[in-house]
Amino acid sequence: MSGPRVNSFFLGNSSGVNFSIILSHRDEETGKLQLANCSGSKRAGDWNLDVTPGMSTSKVTVSLTRALELCLPNATECCPSPLCMVETLQVLACRGSVMLAQLLIQAEIFANSSFTGNVSDNATIIPNQAFKPLGSCPCNLTAGACDVRCCCDLECTPDLQQLFSGSCFTGVFGGDVNPPFDQLCSSQSMEYTPEWFPFLCVQSSLDNTPFLGYFYHGSTSTPKVPSFKIPLQTSPGKTFTGYREGDPIITEEDEYFTVPQQSLAGQCVGNAPVAYLHSFDVKCLTNLESYKEGLPHDVRINTGTADFIQQNVVYRTITDRGKFITESESLHAAEVLCQNVTFAEHYKFIWKDENIEQVNVTVFLGSLCDGETLTQRFTVEFLSLKSTNGEEPPENPGYQAGKPVRAANMNASDPLGSLNIWQPAGRGLCASATYRPVLFGVDSYSGCILEVDINEDCSLLRGNVTEKLNALIQATHVGKRDNSSYSDLNDWVEVIRLDPFSSNVSTGGLKGICPDIPANLNIRIIFAKVGAVQGIPQQQILAVQISYSTVLWQFQCGLGCKNTLSFLPITASVQFIEVPAQPPIPVTRYHKIYAEFDCNKNDVCWPQLLYPLTRFYTGEPYSQCLAKGLLLAFLVLLAAIMNSPWFSKLWNR
Repeated sequence: MSGPRVNSFFLGNSSGVNFSIILSHRDEETGKLQLANCSGSKRAGDWNLDVTPGMSTSKVTVSLTRALELCLPNATECCPSPLCMVETLQVLACRGSVMLAQLLIQAEIFANSSFTGNVSDNATIIPNQAFKPLGSCPCNLTAGACDVRCCCDLECTPDLQQLFSGSCFTGVFGGDVNPPFDQLCSSQSMEYTPEWFPFLCVQSSLDNTPFLGYFYHGSTSTPKVPSFKIPLQTSPGKTFTGYREGDPIITEEDEYFTVPQQSLAGQCVGNAPVAYLHSFDVKCLTNLESYKEGLPHDVRINTGTADFIQQNVVYRTITDRGKFITESESLHAAEVLCQNVTFAEHYKFIWKDENIEQVNVTVFLGSLCDGETLTQRFTVEFLSLKSTNGEEPPENPGYQAGKPVRAANMNASDPLGSLNIWQPAGRGLCASATYRPVLFGVDSYSGCILEVDINEDCSLLRGNVTEKLNALIQATHVGKRDNSSYSDLNDWVEVIRLDPFSSNVSTGGLKGICPDIPANLNIRIIFAKVGAVQGIPQQQILAVQISYSTVLWQFQCGLGCKNTLSFLPITASVQFIEVPAQPPIPVTRYHKIYAEFDCNKNDVCWPQLLYPLTRFYTGEPYSQCLAKGLLLAFLVLLAAIMNSPWFSKLWNR
């Protein structure tokens, strides 16, 4: 360190950790530092140690308490020489008598320098910067003292220049006020050399350099660095008029409000913006090594009218870690490092029209140890201010993206149905997999693994797989809208089921082979935008189709074929298909006939037979093309006339 203060960080839980600082003296015989122990304090000589504890990191600050002024005659408690002090410090972190961490600091502190002479009344004459540099050493900023890294400073002694001789300031600021410019014939720089160099170069003295007047006539331009700020926030004179569906939520600093979300590749993205009225529920895998804190909860959010609201945050502690810890390596108890991290975050946005009225956040904290895999959960839910039970108000009955699709079983006494896909856990077996609802507008693909014995009967296997797939669809109808009434059958569309194809192929008594296994369930939901309520699209489901894809299952023999069990992956996919609310206008036969003459849709284009002579050719002016064409026609006509027999007879005469 070269200043009176230095900061460092202690990673880990600082509860019960004692921090101390000691002065280390080097042994004159061996040259080694003395052994450190945990019996020190937070003050050693002229040094103080301050520790600011945190949740997972603690800030450690070492500061000097003495003055750094050069000694005047008959003065004490000052620096007798420019190199004021050279000391070696050790900062220790101990728990009891066990040393957890050690920090070695080599301090070389120079005295503060300031001008103490008499100020002259003579005015300084500033030269015209357009003809002469303002100063031959611009980095010489302190009068009567040496400026660090300023090698042109005449006040720096050779001993001081050796300390920073390898890191001197370069360019005009470092004293090179008249560097050779690129257009100079004697310049060796090739970075900005034009293609005509050195055929056209400048032969001039360095006194006539373009760097003269660099600070006088020069102008600076702010670099245009792309940012994630919303354009309408940075446009002058344009006010924020509210959010529309899908707009990113903005913070007080005109930045996106982000919550970890899943990307198209299935991985979690930590800085994904939250879209207005788009609820989601995601789970992300992490461990102690790759764990990162998200956006701070003290960030204020733009309500949509240029006002800002604070998040209402409630912290809770996880008691059952088994629901979140999915994998744990066996480590010795003495080697395990644990840290208090975020297990789950639940956001509830209370909205009205195009504005956000309130934001409630519930944060669940727990201890994550080294070697464990954590499944973090992040949920974002938008609730209307007029809603009391978490459902959408009746003024917009359509589906909103991210909301569960409503299902009903009209053949049962209780019409409440379900439309689910798998949520695998652990080894991914179907026996331990749970369900999660199908969310509107979210294409999904999930599956699980079914254990199959080599002696499994094919008919029983087909029935078992079909039963597990049908367990996902406990419904005969799907609601057209989010507020479909169970008492009105017109509010529902019937689920179209296509039975799996069976070829009735016999395996001839072979074991471990079963054809036509319905291992894939395909759910296709057709929807359309039928209108809008207060700028929010009203989306309605038009049809739902369920089909099966069959596979050929074959027993996979492992090493030595000692295992009689094999695995059959079964999957379920959900696809949302948007169609126009009104059928498009059919194409008439006239357009089909006319398409035969369209040069962009056919290989043969008769209108462009003589392409250079037509208006389609734009390589040259039309008048030049016409003149060249007439000249070519004249030459062809002249050649035909000269090759005729009567022209030969006429020529011989």
